Amino acid sequence: MTDTLALAGSLADPLGDGDLLAAIDLGSNSFHMVVARYTLGQLRVVDRLRETVRLGEGLDGKGGLRAEVRQRALECLSRFGQRIGDIPPQRIRALATNAVRQLAAPQAFLVPAENALGHAIEVISGREEARLIYLGVAHAQPPKPTHRRLVIDIGGGSTECIIGSGFDAIERESLQVGCISTTRRFFGNGKLSRKRWREALAEVSAEFQQFAAAYRDLGWQEALGASGTNKAIGQICAAMKLTKGAVTAEALPQVRDQLLAADRIDAVDLPGLSAERRPVIAGGLLVLEAAFRTLGLERMAVSKAAMREGVLYDMLGRGGEDDPRETSIAALTLRYGIDAAQAARVEQTAVRLFDQVARAWQLGADDLLMLGWAARLHELGLTIAHSQYHVHGGYVLEHSDISGFSRQEQQFLAALVRTHRRKVPKSAFDALPERLLPAARRLSVLLRLAVLLNRGQEVQAIPTLEARADGDLLVLRVERRWLEARPLLSTDLQGEPADIAALDIELRIEAA
Repeated sequence: MTDTLALAGSLADPLGDGDLLAAIDLGSNSFHMVVARYTLGQLRVVDRLRETVRLGEGLDGKGGLRAEVRQRALECLSRFGQRIGDIPPQRIRALATNAVRQLAAPQAFLVPAENALGHAIEVISGREEARLIYLGVAHAQPPKPTHRRLVIDIGGGSTECIIGSGFDAIERESLQVGCISTTRRFFGNGKLSRKRWREALAEVSAEFQQFAAAYRDLGWQEALGASGTNKAIGQICAAMKLTKGAVTAEALPQVRDQLLAADRIDAVDLPGLSAERRPVIAGGLLVLEAAFRTLGLERMAVSKAAMREGVLYDMLGRGGEDDPRETSIAALTLRYGIDAAQAARVEQTAVRLFDQVARAWQLGADDLLMLGWAARLHELGLTIAHSQYHVHGGYVLEHSDISGFSRQEQQFLAALVRTHRRKVPKSAFDALPERLLPAARRLSVLLRLAVLLNRGQEVQAIPTLEARADGDLLVLRVERRWLEARPLLSTDLQGEPADIAALDIELRIEAA
């Protein structure tokens, strides 16, 4: 464990026997919440809430959200918020998926949504959603050690396909096809026909064909379907006495034929189909038929778990040795050939500064982890070019798929790397929600100082390094003799207060 992880662990409130955790999934079709109790090292679900919100139904095609759907979502989140009111915030994660990813101005929805819920909401990428789905399914139905399994999750706005082994996702893909989006795209007028179905099936199958060959080459021993669409189709198969709840290549065409016996969606009459699922079942069934066709599936069992369960198990690993973000940072370090010795020097100095100002600046364990990771990755952009390498590094971190990180976490990390040198632009933190700005600005100045103080890449530790914070004032005290022996560093430090003006932090350098 690195020094940063060890210190973060000491700052964090350790999970105790009997503690409650909550995971909230803001899906494009339904909002889900699961509450679990941590008992004897295990998670035991004590409550589940689900509401059909159909957030994806409110998207207007221009990145906006219809007012009535927005209100429906806020009312649901307000009810969820009542249930988690007594759970500490560090034991709660609320994640938004495809519908929020499609918004042109997500903060216009997220700010009132967070107020309604009473908790921060993170937006995650499709591939991160896929990882969490697999984690939930794997824990609910533990796989055989040597087997690979395919997991397909058809949501409201997207479909995730994962091949995994054990508890690790090997391949992850996210497609922009889901039960709501596909129903709206091909059957938006409410009419059904075999001709239109064939045309739609060809288009959706083409989406799967992008990775189907690679998936088939890798192979799997079993296939599992997660979330509401797959559960609903499994129930229909059972009600039609085609299977005992699984979905098979023989059963799917019979379900499709019975669905198409109705000429309109509102006239669909399938055994075992709920009224709330009827408006979106056509799109979901179409996506599943395309998956069976292109991936060559014969049988798919239905899982009891989905992303929300994966979020709970992911929370157990966060901040410790099993934090998936730590693995991702290590992989980025190797991929971009970062100087590990220099990164370690910068990290150690940054942690040293953090430890002295954390209380005054109200910085916590998550902030320390972000600072440590930014220190390790601050030179990432050098692989691209030395000129403006901080800009290149920030861009890579913001726009890559980094396992374990939400979009806000990536934007936070990218902003720290982007601002670790040169003059800080006023727009550097525009992508971050308001609640993260104070910590981001304060961590930025700590990282900048750590980088400056280690510019000479000296092996010896800095002899005197004292930091004191009071509101927006930061005082840095270094040994005069040590500083005078480094005129370039002295010049850099003199110019630093002007370079960080956009951070709204007053920096004073004292030599003693």
